[in-house]
Amino acid sequence: MSNQETLHIPTRAKRPFIGEEFDLKKWDDVQPFFENLKNREINSLEELKQWFSDRSEIESYLSENFAWRYIRQTCDTANTGLINALQFFITEIQPKLAEYGNALDKKVVDNPFLGELTEPGFAITLRGMKKAIEIFRDENIPLITEMQTEERKYGAIAGAMTVTLDGEEMTLQRAADRLQSTDRNVREEAWRAISGRRYDDHAKLDELLNKLVSLRNQVGVNAGFSNYRDYMFAAMGRFDYTPQDCFNFHASVKKAVVPILNEMAAERKAALQVEALRPWDTKVDPKGLPPLKPFETGEELLDKTIRAFSRLDPFLGDCLRIMKTMKHLDLESRKGKAPGGYNYPLDEIGVPFIFMNATSNLRDMVTLLHEGGHAVHSLVTRDLALNSFKHTPSEVAELASMSMELITMDFWDEFFENEEDLKRAKITHLESIIETLPWVATVDKFQHWMYEHPQHTPEQRTDAWKGIYEEFTDSVMDWSGLENFKKYLWQRQLHIYEVPFYYIEYGIAQLGAIGVWKNYRENREKGLKGYLDALKLGYTATIGEIYQAANIPFDFSERHIAELMQFVRDELAVLKK
Repeated sequence: MSNQETLHIPTRAKRPFIGEEFDLKKWDDVQPFFENLKNREINSLEELKQWFSDRSEIESYLSENFAWRYIRQTCDTANTGLINALQFFITEIQPKLAEYGNALDKKVVDNPFLGELTEPGFAITLRGMKKAIEIFRDENIPLITEMQTEERKYGAIAGAMTVTLDGEEMTLQRAADRLQSTDRNVREEAWRAISGRRYDDHAKLDELLNKLVSLRNQVGVNAGFSNYRDYMFAAMGRFDYTPQDCFNFHASVKKAVVPILNEMAAERKAALQVEALRPWDTKVDPKGLPPLKPFETGEELLDKTIRAFSRLDPFLGDCLRIMKTMKHLDLESRKGKAPGGYNYPLDEIGVPFIFMNATSNLRDMVTLLHEGGHAVHSLVTRDLALNSFKHTPSEVAELASMSMELITMDFWDEFFENEEDLKRAKITHLESIIETLPWVATVDKFQHWMYEHPQHTPEQRTDAWKGIYEEFTDSVMDWSGLENFKKYLWQRQLHIYEVPFYYIEYGIAQLGAIGVWKNYRENREKGLKGYLDALKLGYTATIGEIYQAANIPFDFSERHIAELMQFVRDELAVLKK
């Protein structure tokens, strides 16, 4: 792919079915199109293809309409008008979409011309439609609407959290920058302030999760499953692995990765020369160097990232340049923004939106590289024929983003002119990858437990968390006097509230990303081509086939994980020389 002299700004897809000027104001505006699809006769292969195309068009429009409501509300969580606009879609549009979606799925799964649809992707789409029919229940529509309303409360609660340090009120993200201070007292003050502020709302967040677990369990039972976990494996289209595979992942990580955590913690304790390693000691440079500061402003962060992407491949830089031109980014942390970061696909225009809470630290830099990987994925799949072909399972989506963190490392000198700072940044990131896998296993195992025991009390949930957390953390850290904060560490993980069971994907994709990076290290051109070939498939192949396109295994075994960890450790050894 070559860089074009003039940046091509994509235009919105044509709307031959719903019309170029269509604008959703109420359900009655859109219902005639769904009635058309529901009642239309399909008497040939061409008519079937047209039906799929028209359905994709209306679904793309509605998907992007919802996306903008969600984006604007997360950018300003205190704006009542934006909250109401999002809530309107959740309560007035989505329930009816669910009803029509089921009716439309049923309409075509038995169509006699389906066997003639030989283009890549239809088999994947159809298996998803058949599973959706199988698990659909009318009685779940209001429950799912209520769930979505409750899930939004987490962002509002977390987005309102601030602390005051040295007389300045600041977001928790900005306060967390102080955890890198070389002054241990400053770190401890910030850690206690952040943890205390979270703890202030622990009962409120416990109550919210109680309600969500109850609603979710009822949805699973209504659909004929013994628990919500099994329902979600079906609803999320996890055709290519099982709960047992997740348990195997947990066990493999415990054996192959947790011992490395202990080594790293012991090294940090020795380097810091402290009697006890405390939670506020994990982010500071172990040699007592000041925090890395790869950028000052969101604009600088974006420009440096564009340059790094361009050096990897000019096309990749263009992806972010297009987003910058279209103002499809909101990067800096501020009061009132929802926590976290995301890349939100926009299905009509095909150019996504990146949201994050940058201050000026290394983690923020990596976050934009990560979300930039998602953005590239959106842009290389924007011309696929159907909306369903563009929406990959998370195990593939996160492969796109996590791989980008690693294959751009050769160009991190855009952020760090000083060679020693550059080495520190790479070491910090690679060590964070080793830390990521046990945390993913912790959160995933905790979610399995919660929904296998849906009647649990908050106290039982706390006990379960403590037991699971201890399995996957180092034995060096001293938590004495901080036990109340430790009990509620899980409340910082928004996925538990907003996107249940969406977390193991990070672990699976992290393994894949290390594989992509290993390939890139061995042959840059071939490694990058494999990565992009996998992304271009969208969701027109199975997860295993997509990983195969990238020349990496889809494997959770202890042997494979240990092999990848050794590769990372070898890279670390070179950097630490």
